[in-house]
Amino acid sequence: MYIKFGLVLILLFSLFGCGQPVASGKLEKVGLLVPDTIDDKVWGTKGYKGLLKIQSELGVDVFYKEGMNDEFSIRSAIDEFQEKDVNLIFGHGSEYAAFFNTICKDYPDIHFVLFNGEASGENVTSLNFESHAMGFFGGMVAGEMTNNNKVGVLAAFEWQPEIDGFFEGAYFQNENVNVDIQYVQDWNDVTTAMALLDAMIAEGVDIVYVAGDGYNISVIERLKEEGLYAIGFVSDQSDLGKGTVLTSTVQHVDVLYELVAKSFDSGELESGELFYDFQDGVISLGKFSPLVEKSFQTDLQESIEEYKESGLLPNQL
Repeated sequence: MYIKFGLVLILLFSLFGCGQPVASGKLEKVGLLVPDTIDDKVWGTKGYKGLLKIQSELGVDVFYKEGMNDEFSIRSAIDEFQEKDVNLIFGHGSEYAAFFNTICKDYPDIHFVLFNGEASGENVTSLNFESHAMGFFGGMVAGEMTNNNKVGVLAAFEWQPEIDGFFEGAYFQNENVNVDIQYVQDWNDVTTAMALLDAMIAEGVDIVYVAGDGYNISVIERLKEEGLYAIGFVSDQSDLGKGTVLTSTVQHVDVLYELVAKSFDSGELESGELFYDFQDGVISLGKFSPLVEKSFQTDLQESIEEYKESGLLPNQL
């Protein structure tokens, strides 16, 4: 059970592992703070799966709380976690940066981890996906598959690195393509996202990169109704329609959570800002729609492998 939109989740859930603990170093128990819900099937769900992976692989008790998006609820949750001997806390988003950096000195025995933000405390780490390349390869798929030479990006915010990457990849693959980029200015605003989508469809856009969280599924379902196409985001969203989702740009948060927990357990987790990309096994493309030619899939995978080795995108070679 959860309560959305800024209300504090009342119940604290504990997930108990089976067998003997694998963690044998610094790691004791792990907590997760999610700003909205773990049931969004995109970003929040990814964080929850990462927590379960830590529980499964390291055999430690883990806890989570939803609706953690204000100072009072966050500090209350941290205090509860501390009472349960949690010493590694993931704040599942960039919104936790300012708070973690401010209060970290009050909890010297806890290490705080967040995403895509600044980390200034000695016991604070920011995990950052290098998303430019992921967007580039997704853009290549859109540039290859568009029938109208009009594709779109329905993004949450201007700062997302995958947006420029998508534009560059689409143009690299198809120099005749036009890319319409629109910003919802929120990860979860379905109403605004659908209005922007309607405008894109009216302009003849036939493929949309749905680079957001809460509105992601609604947009893909609408594209399916219209016989149009999508590039999924964060999760492999091929299950929403193989004839609609051409591929997805996947961030393997669960894998990264496990890597971070193991690094902390061994005393090797660095504070500050850490960056991860295809080379680290935490970013990939998802399953391809049967509509995407096998020969193109092969060529694209070769480009990804070359990027892993050289660090150079196809337009940089």
